[in-house]
Amino acid sequence: MATAPAAALVASGETERAAPAPEKSSSFWPNGARLAISISLMFEGGGQPISGAGGALPEPIKPGFPDQPTNAFFDYGVNEGIPRALDLFDKHEIKVTSFMISKAIEKHPDLAREIVRRGHEPGAHGTTWSASYDLPREQEKAFIKESADTIRRITGVQPVGWNAYFMRNSISISETLQDLGFLYSIDEPSRDEPFIIPVRGRDFAMVPYTIHMNDMVFPFQGYDPHAHEQALRDEFDQLYTEGSTKRRMMVIGMHDRLSGHANRIHALDRFFTYAKSHDGVWFARKDEIARWALSQRQFTPIVRRGPATETGLP
Repeated sequence: MATAPAAALVASGETERAAPAPEKSSSFWPNGARLAISISLMFEGGGQPISGAGGALPEPIKPGFPDQPTNAFFDYGVNEGIPRALDLFDKHEIKVTSFMISKAIEKHPDLAREIVRRGHEPGAHGTTWSASYDLPREQEKAFIKESADTIRRITGVQPVGWNAYFMRNSISISETLQDLGFLYSIDEPSRDEPFIIPVRGRDFAMVPYTIHMNDMVFPFQGYDPHAHEQALRDEFDQLYTEGSTKRRMMVIGMHDRLSGHANRIHALDRFFTYAKSHDGVWFARKDEIARWALSQRQFTPIVRRGPATETGLP
């Protein structure tokens, strides 16, 4: 059996043990799949701050005033965006992971339950749409726990995946998530495949997120749905080609108030049809990907982290 070349030390001080090349493609993904496609659907409408939430309008509102158009913009996600996305996923028999803000699903519990009823995974995304990396460790832990507890109370499912506000976490996040029973985090756009971080002698999975295939990179001003669709196809084609020799995962980031608009859903509809016309494409929930990577440890990169620094450089 051929083995992959040893990986070099990377700039952040991480040491990677390159996984040996599998003897057959079935070691990449279940049932011999050639490419996994992982979709995140962010459920944030209702959990945003009352002002300064970052909406579609370029003109900022004065401090201290509620940004009513922006809050209405967030409402679009729960009124129209998520229901439209769920129907699209049903059409293509695709299961996704929805990262939920607990304050948002407290306001819209029936929608959160509907997401789970249709077979999608609920993931934790914080109590509110706000940062927690600068909180003291126990407060950050409480912030995450409250988010997870609310999801379990409303949907009946205990979340095992975590996504922080803009992917920013404290330096103790891996231990905190492990203490709370999480299986994986998505807060790192460093690879096109899942990997494992040893945390206090136990494995913790990372299922990478995306920035360039995230709908936030395609704002409304100057947005071209055909260019977006072409970018999705180009990403797919390259990763599908690479998937013949190594484990590859395509990641698509969707937000309720962005990708849920009619023309974006229509573009995604065409892309899903294109992707599913290829053999060996696995649309998977992130918990499925994490569990597969952990169960196939011998074929999964292991990343051993040194102490975090402000820049990540030595």
